[in-house]
Amino acid sequence: MPKFLLPLLLLFSWPVLAQPRADSIRTATTGKDLDEVIIASFLVNDSIKNLPAAIGVITERQLLANNGVELASSINRIPGVYMQSGGYNTNRIAIRGIGSRTPYGTNKVRAFYGNIPLTSGDSETTVEDLDLQAMGQVEIIKVPQSAVYGAGLGGAIRITPRAAANEVSSNTTVGSYGLLKSTLSAGVNKKNSAFNVSYHHLESAGWRENSAYKRNGITVSGTVFKRVRSKLEFIGNYTHLKAFIPSSIDKPTFENSPESAAPTWKASKGFEAYDAYLSGLSYAYEFSNRITFSTSVYLTHKESNEPRPFDILQENTTGFGMRTQFSGRLGKNAQSDFIAGIELFRDNFKARTFENLYRQNNGQGSLEGFLLTDAQQNRAFYNAFAQVRVPIYNKLSLHAGVNVNNTNVSLSDNFPERRQQAYGYRPVWSPQLSLLFHPGKNQSVYASVSHGFSLPSTSESLLSDGSINSNIKPETGYQFELGYKAWFLDNRLHVETAVYALRIINLLIAERIGDDQYLGVNAGRTSHDGIELLADYYVALWHGFSLSPYLSASVGKYEFREFSYNGSNYAGKKLTGVPANNAAAGITISAPWSVYGSISWRYTDGIPLNDANTEKTGAYALTDVKLGYKHTFNGHFEAQAAFGINNIFNTKYAAMILPNAMGFGTNLPRFYYPGLPLNYYSGFSFKYIF
Repeated sequence: MPKFLLPLLLLFSWPVLAQPRADSIRTATTGKDLDEVIIASFLVNDSIKNLPAAIGVITERQLLANNGVELASSINRIPGVYMQSGGYNTNRIAIRGIGSRTPYGTNKVRAFYGNIPLTSGDSETTVEDLDLQAMGQVEIIKVPQSAVYGAGLGGAIRITPRAAANEVSSNTTVGSYGLLKSTLSAGVNKKNSAFNVSYHHLESAGWRENSAYKRNGITVSGTVFKRVRSKLEFIGNYTHLKAFIPSSIDKPTFENSPESAAPTWKASKGFEAYDAYLSGLSYAYEFSNRITFSTSVYLTHKESNEPRPFDILQENTTGFGMRTQFSGRLGKNAQSDFIAGIELFRDNFKARTFENLYRQNNGQGSLEGFLLTDAQQNRAFYNAFAQVRVPIYNKLSLHAGVNVNNTNVSLSDNFPERRQQAYGYRPVWSPQLSLLFHPGKNQSVYASVSHGFSLPSTSESLLSDGSINSNIKPETGYQFELGYKAWFLDNRLHVETAVYALRIINLLIAERIGDDQYLGVNAGRTSHDGIELLADYYVALWHGFSLSPYLSASVGKYEFREFSYNGSNYAGKKLTGVPANNAAAGITISAPWSVYGSISWRYTDGIPLNDANTEKTGAYALTDVKLGYKHTFNGHFEAQAAFGINNIFNTKYAAMILPNAMGFGTNLPRFYYPGLPLNYYSGFSFKYIF
């Protein structure tokens, strides 16, 4: 057993031994019984105990358990999921090691806000610019376990918008380094309609040089024309963002002055700014008690401007699509569930780069020069999917599914020379098969095998001269998983564990050949093996006191099985960019005077920085504490105040790394994004319920 697990088990076991029996058991994180968590990522809305997969669920309360600003602390509670955060606008999510080698941002993991994709046609996923207080729940499908959401090799993340309620609320958070966040929201929920609107403003001066951040956003969602058998839902979101970029730094700078920005990014005052819109409509109709039809249409648009030391990048992306599906029950006694449908998607992407003349701008930052490149990309795909659940007998059921994807891309270069290219990938079939057994009322055991894939990004599919690499193939893999879920002690204790083995072939390698140039190749195979543990507990003590501890841990072995490139053989080396071992633990204490306190702890193992494993970050642990007061007056007015300290021991750590960073000329590789040092925050909220 890894040494870091021992103190966690001791922390978790104490309240199990000390608790008295409670008549009514509720959780401090959800307000519901532990076995009542409902998810929407598979066949039907169902309890997690009836699903043959390890699904990470983050409730609304857990999303706001820290400062209500950043998502990483909540996501990193889920075993097997690791979110690196170099800043509010610089993040990378890896699930069971998939996606860890992406140079910047997140790919190989699809994401949805309701039914609207947050993943572009170029496979880039952005979830960090959504307001946490506009989210109702986050579901994380680990690796390719759901045909319904695209069979992505890295899995999928589904964010459910916050449900409308009859209330008006105001939330304000202030903190270290100029942190200020304000949220105003209002909702109405009636018999035939519901509506929710929220506005948020977030800004920070930043603790590093050239790291100021400012974001404004509006979210609307709701339901209209609710009838017994039908409803029409809508959602819309607008985000305006401007974030300066300190970028990554080399090891001596990380150790001696982590607040520094990379010199060229500081001199050019590099930043990214964009306006992003998304909107969607979804209509559902119940033909009978057995068959339901639903269809969704959506439109997304993003305009961005990013002055960088080596050029100025301007992008314009418009995406649109639809999703139609039938679901219901089959068989004589309607015991079998099914879902089948199709998703269509297309986006148009335009990008231009210009000279950055910041060196000639008298220290005033970036200055646009002559046009360097002008290109356009159109990517379109369809996902056809089907999934079924068939009972074999009353305790055993079979789950099977398939997803087929077909993708086509066209490229147009308009400058410096004109060229048009088109290519497509062969259809990718991704089957899934699972068995689920209930040995007891509140226990389930499952075994599954599933296939997933990840298509090359545009930059990975091009050769150094800009022509299409016809030899590039999608990255594909199979996952084998065994899992166990149980609820004990009158549902006070919830435990999950999973063992998995994932085998990837046609590994996509993005070799950096310039400041913003990457060459993609299929370079080998990787293996991802691991064990995950999750436990939540609730105990009511005496005189209104209660305890809610939690524990999660993952122990993995991620390595290259076959990987030879540029004359070097990396077989047997650890996979770059991801820690093999992670753990998180915490406890919330509630007192009878509307007072609560919490402490959380997260451990991250060392991370290999390059494929040769010659550089590695140090392991680290972070501890956060929070004290709060929450009270409802006369059943209508609710007030809450909280104060917290994050990284209370002022640990120095790398919050994000740049895999396989290169040093150009005499410069050292810039691997490190330093993490935020000790910082404080306080929050105040007021709510009127009508």
